[in-house]
Amino acid sequence: MTEFIRKRTANAKNDILSGLTVALALVPEAVAFAFVADVPPMVGLYGAFMMGIITAIFGGRPGMISGATGAMAVVMIALVKKGNEFGLEGNIGEQGLQFLFITLLMVGAIQVLAGVFKLGKFVRLIPHPVMMGFVNGLAIVIFMSQLAMFPQIAPDGISIWSNSSAWFEALFSNAQFWFMFGLVLLTMLIMWGLPKLTKKLPEALIAIAVVSAIVIFGNVDVATVKSFIIEGSGGEVTGLKGDLPQFQTSIFTAELWSLKTFLIMAPYAFILAAIGLIESLMTLNLVDELTETRGNSNRECLAQGGANILNGLFGGMGGCAMIGQSIINIKGGGRGRLSGIVAALALLCFILFASGLIEQVPIAALVGVMFMVVIGTFAWSSFRILNKIPVSDAIILIAVSLITVWKDLAVAVIAGVIISALVFSWENAKRIRARKKIQDDGTKVYEIFGPLFFGSIQAFNNKFDIKNDPDKVIIDFMESRVSDHSALEAIFNLINKYDAAGKELRIKHLSEDCKALMVKASPKLANVIEDAVDDPRYHVMMDIQK
Repeated sequence: MTEFIRKRTANAKNDILSGLTVALALVPEAVAFAFVADVPPMVGLYGAFMMGIITAIFGGRPGMISGATGAMAVVMIALVKKGNEFGLEGNIGEQGLQFLFITLLMVGAIQVLAGVFKLGKFVRLIPHPVMMGFVNGLAIVIFMSQLAMFPQIAPDGISIWSNSSAWFEALFSNAQFWFMFGLVLLTMLIMWGLPKLTKKLPEALIAIAVVSAIVIFGNVDVATVKSFIIEGSGGEVTGLKGDLPQFQTSIFTAELWSLKTFLIMAPYAFILAAIGLIESLMTLNLVDELTETRGNSNRECLAQGGANILNGLFGGMGGCAMIGQSIINIKGGGRGRLSGIVAALALLCFILFASGLIEQVPIAALVGVMFMVVIGTFAWSSFRILNKIPVSDAIILIAVSLITVWKDLAVAVIAGVIISALVFSWENAKRIRARKKIQDDGTKVYEIFGPLFFGSIQAFNNKFDIKNDPDKVIIDFMESRVSDHSALEAIFNLINKYDAAGKELRIKHLSEDCKALMVKASPKLANVIEDAVDDPRYHVMMDIQK
């Protein structure tokens, strides 16, 4: 009992410290994504809090962090813009937020339905090369997003391509850039070196505290969370101070719930729901691998949906799982639900009570933490295995990485799965074989090997010589798997062709479900297909899935 309590206490300590570190990293990210989506920063912070608390308590993956994300923010830009352009009673420019909140209600409903109908299990169909490409692409996206936090190196109009000498001169004389670069490097060195001395201290939290102390007490002129918010809002926002999220009664008006507005919001709702689920379930799989445990994808769908509904009702920008913060949490020792709960509650406390302290945290410290996340996220082993895996898998891995950077996560994963499916179909289509032999009575036997499905039908049909075959023919499916309706249709057409040629065709070892479907389509085929009671191994896959 003592050992059990000791372990629980140790885990609680790690969860609390890791949750505090995550909360610090959530602040600038939530604010940045709010600016991306063209909504007030408090909407982003409220969204991060509500997503974090609901998914931490009810989600299917303890230790995974959810909040406002860039993948969803880039879609929200167009939605908010359309809402602002959609004038109700002449109030053009005031409906963007209401459109977003109502759309989030639809997003949440779609995600809840995905959980109810257990669609989360389909994430298991994502191939490993797609997973590695997703991880690499996301690491690159995180890295590039952090580069935007650095001060501008050279004045507008001077680039390294057009005037390299002037650009390098501006670089070496830019004191703010080098101060921030040095602080970022110091943060990374602390996070790299501290675990080598002791693993009892959370390296990310210690690094942020040390760098913050240097900036505050050394009066170093670098960007802080407060200056970042003021700059991003054009000087209109003075800080993070806020109240508790308020119920959005303004969204419940007849004008906002019309068919016209629904037709505008619905496409965005489906896109946001898909992006949120894909990113969350992919992150869940990654955390599963890091912790060597298994989460519940369907439960995660329900929690994500519920959190987005709550965001729509209480004025948050919504979101999904965050791979960067999730890895910070896992690397910091956060394994349980307590870590996510602490991160969400700490974020709310920062907003309500400690905004002044958080505003003094230098952006450089948070950038350094995220750079270490990038290093830990990127699958460096992919370089080593590129020349050892099939060419098709290497192409998929690289393609998904590039598409993630070029477009977004959802498009990249869907494209990767489609490419993988096409490659799989092509490879299996070439595996259909037919061994031919003549029996003593002159009957010709075709013994079919390999999967029969839509991709192998043409090769299957080419195996038969109906014109020159003898009067009696047998097709034996003992070593073949009939995989879909297209395969059944190919068999049905072959039977008709032999019948039209006046030749007797018998089919052996076709499974009972295949026979039942074909006899249902044409009862006369009952005399052509022999019973398959001695061969229950192969079935029609579409019937099994029912």
